Amino acid sequence: MTRISTANTYDVAVDNLVKRQNDLSRSQQQLSTGKRVVRASDDPTAASRAERALASVSRIDASKRAVDASQALMSQTESSLGDAGELLQQARELLVAAGNGSYSDAERKSLADQLRGIRDQLLSVANRSDGSDGYLFGGQGSNQPPFLDAPGGVQFRGTGGQTQVAGNDELPLTLDGGATWLAARTGNGVFETRAITSTGTAWIDVGGVSNPAALTGSTYSLQFSVSGAGATTYSVLKDGLATAQTNVSYVSGQAISVDGMSVTIAGAPATGDQFELRPSTSTLSVFDTLDKAVTDLSTGNRSATQVAQTNVMNLRNIDQVMSRLQAARSGVGETLNRIDGVNNRLDGLKLQGETERSSAEDLDMVQAISDFQNKQSGYDAALKSYSMVQRLSLFQYINT
Repeated sequence: MTRISTANTYDVAVDNLVKRQNDLSRSQQQLSTGKRVVRASDDPTAASRAERALASVSRIDASKRAVDASQALMSQTESSLGDAGELLQQARELLVAAGNGSYSDAERKSLADQLRGIRDQLLSVANRSDGSDGYLFGGQGSNQPPFLDAPGGVQFRGTGGQTQVAGNDELPLTLDGGATWLAARTGNGVFETRAITSTGTAWIDVGGVSNPAALTGSTYSLQFSVSGAGATTYSVLKDGLATAQTNVSYVSGQAISVDGMSVTIAGAPATGDQFELRPSTSTLSVFDTLDKAVTDLSTGNRSATQVAQTNVMNLRNIDQVMSRLQAARSGVGETLNRIDGVNNRLDGLKLQGETERSSAEDLDMVQAISDFQNKQSGYDAALKSYSMVQRLSLFQYINT
């Protein structure tokens, strides 16, 4: 016969009761936290999966903060470029009005004053802060307003290029102010027409490209001569050298074609008048354009020809700087669209990471409640068993 002591039975009952109590406590903790894995020891493999998923979500959150910063700053930049475009449109309307031949010097001077006010507003837009000690058009960084209104014209004091967020997406935080505000194409974007000498009544238009394949990139001069009989001719020089177009009869308003370029000169040129066609360069400034227009409109006692010529050139220049700012605004719009795509991608990755983490450590509530009820029943049974073991004593046996 095998004898099992009362003390051993008591110890077994206590151990079972403690185990059941620990199991029940762990189930209660899982139900209260909603987590199947509360400590790494609960399921080391699942805990490792959850930790990797959590690290991935943290990296994605950091990337999203950077993307959100770029989105906020690019939205401000797009709005600023929109403001600049509206101001330049107002300036253009003033220049169109200035072309009215019936205007007096005083009226043109009044328009110049309005242009000067628009110019100052544009400088304020170009120096607009991003709200955190930076500047939207500061390039790669500037601790002071990037544009300085100096005696010789507005200068860019920032560093060329863009500041970008950290990461692989290369999203900008700033715009290159110099390239945006001071680097429009001169002339019509391909070549620039100039009145070098004009003592007659002739003026030249903006011109256009008639045959792109024939462009040479050279500088051309159109030199005029009026004979004693009143016949007017012109000769074309290429980089200072004579061409086959020599002593060509001139007809006012008739297009003149030179190596893929077409220009129109109207009016009556005098002997020695000279007009020039030279390749465009990316050196046209918004502020220089307005400064020149203000100077021209403020100058009195000009002939009708001079007024017409300067007005054509000023309108041409303002159209070019407007086109440059519009291109910059379009570029910012494309960046904002790209940011939306990056945000969608990061949201998808974050959802994937959170799903992986949930799969690794979250609790199946239906299963957990069922397990809790089973463990509670087991604990109650262990408690009753323990209470019965406690009554196993000699005195209770005698009493029975």
